[in-house]
Amino acid sequence: MDDLTNISVIRNILKKHNFSFSKSLGQNFLVNPAVCPKMAEYAVTDDNTGVIEIGPGIGVLTNELCKRAKKVVAIELDSSLLPVLEETLGEYDNLTVINDDVLKLDLKELIREQFKDMNVTVCANLPYYITSPVIMKLLEEKPGISSITVMIQKEAAQRICSKVGTRESGALTVAVHYYCDPVFRFSVSSGSFIPQPKVDSSVITLDVYERPSVEVSDEKLFFRVIKAGFSQRRKTILNSFSSGLSLDKKTVNDILNLAGVDPALRVEKLTLEDFKNISDVISKR
Repeated sequence: MDDLTNISVIRNILKKHNFSFSKSLGQNFLVNPAVCPKMAEYAVTDDNTGVIEIGPGIGVLTNELCKRAKKVVAIELDSSLLPVLEETLGEYDNLTVINDDVLKLDLKELIREQFKDMNVTVCANLPYYITSPVIMKLLEEKPGISSITVMIQKEAAQRICSKVGTRESGALTVAVHYYCDPVFRFSVSSGSFIPQPKVDSSVITLDVYERPSVEVSDEKLFFRVIKAGFSQRRKTILNSFSSGLSLDKKTVNDILNLAGVDPALRVEKLTLEDFKNISDVISKR
């Protein structure tokens, strides 16, 4: 197989198949040869690992995954890349390419069909515009994956990996820490891609807990509370929860007092336990 990190090779293959980059799909293909082997090493933990890759592009990362994993299922939305992938990865008999939208797939069913008795992980170079929806789908649906290794925008990676209860944290930070242990791996410069994006990227791994880090009485309500708190993060939680949950301030004040949380705090100061206690108090009421 030709070197898929060589820009000339990439351009020749894409030209052969009349492929054009789609801005709407956030397509940026890796050309840094050092990145994909490292990502694959984090994703493939043993010889019984099955990997779901999201957005294989021309198959640079897929190639490294197929060398290491028992099986790889690559989900590609852009049908114009299918003949490209057939050319670049046709030698692998442990690869299945699915032309579909990962946000619409039944991942539990996919894993049942494709990865019998395997340790399943996810590995992807995620387009920036679908970072949060994809990560939350993988975590909320609990399809049976043990870890998620993704390359995302550097700022998003820093926010996800920041500690809950700090200024850098956001709603996604809290949600991710509820489901898993996020680990920052390494940074990737914008010059590692074609076309070159305007921002740098980072690779992180999310090690999924067998059980969430805190036990809540109503998970949907718990996430409503998180969303409400961060909807107006510059205001005090008394105001942000009142507005976000459509409750009067006296009621919110009573809830916060029962939860043992200072109403004058801003949302980034709240811990996972604080969000749990607030949602549990609301649930009981």
